[in-house]
Amino acid sequence: MTTTNKPLEICGKSTNDALIDQLRACKDPDEILKFEKWFNSNIESDKLYKRICVLLKNRSISRALGSKLLLTLIEDREKTISNLSTQ
Repeated sequence: MTTTNKPLEICGKSTNDALIDQLRACKDPDEILKFEKWFNSNIESDKLYKRICVLLKNRSISRALGSKLLLTLIEDREKTISNLSTQ
C-alpha cells in the first residue's frame, strides 16, 4: 500500500492562492525583493523563502518560478553579506 503525505498548508487556500498570484506577478528582481521586504515585515508567520520552499514541496508553483524567486533572494543575501564584509 502506498501512502502520500498530505500537502502542508501554512495558510488557508485562498491566502495561499493570493500569495502565488503575487509571486507570479513579480517580473523582475527589484519587484521580488520589494515584495519580500513587504512580506517579511507584515506577515508574522514565516519568512518568504520558507513559504516558497513549501509551495515547491507541495507542487503549488513551478520549479522555474521557485528557482527564479529563490535565486533572486539568495543573490541579494550574498550581495548584502559581501558589502558588509568589505566595510
